Amino acid sequence: MQADSAVVEETPVWLEVNGEPAVTWMCTPEQLEELAVGWLHGEGFVTSLDDLQRLRPCATDLGFWADVDPARVAAVRGQPRRAVLASGCGAVSIFLADPHTFAVRAARGTPPPVESLRALFKEMFSRGERYNATGGIHAAALTDGTVLLFHAEDIGRHNAVDKVIGGAVLARRPLAGLGLLVTGRISAELASKAARAAVAWVATPSVPSTLALAIARRAGLTLVGRAVSGTPHLHAPPA
Repeated sequence: MQADSAVVEETPVWLEVNGEPAVTWMCTPEQLEELAVGWLHGEGFVTSLDDLQRLRPCATDLGFWADVDPARVAAVRGQPRRAVLASGCGAVSIFLADPHTFAVRAARGTPPPVESLRALFKEMFSRGERYNATGGIHAAALTDGTVLLFHAEDIGRHNAVDKVIGGAVLARRPLAGLGLLVTGRISAELASKAARAAVAWVATPSVPSTLALAIARRAGLTLVGRAVSGTPHLHAPPA
């Protein structure tokens, strides 16, 4: 037995929004600015980089102060919310993922052919330095269906998604119509983040949950389960 066996790093990182504590992530300590911006986007505090007035890192420990338009903060905090113990790890939305909070929309787009989808996953896995070293970490990537545009790894699968969405927001890259690749199951919280980001589809080697499917059908979001298998499961929204 090896004494120095592979481990994955896990670190608390906090965020305050307009001077009030908002969240503490248990996460992989890299791409933290992307994590903060992606989480703010998923919670509705920002829709673009223009809504974020300032993001200041703490000089003494891992944390950020975010200055956001006070009207947007008041609107988000004024929504009826209750704490939810989410099905996945990571700092996910504090509101219950109710499918009826999403307006019924037409399909946003379709994933690429099976061969292209497998190639994209192969590229994502090949970029996973921490996964290849430990086997104990999640990944996410945004793609235009041809190449990977943003990639992130994190001990939390929701954190990895926030990192790639935050990367796109920081780069001012429009999210609408892109595809999202994830390594874990597609939960309600993850489907909610994808729906808010206006991506067209989400694919996973795993499977979606029933509540994720309900959210996706209303939001016009296509989900692909078993995406690297011989027979991927395509869950397209109704016409």
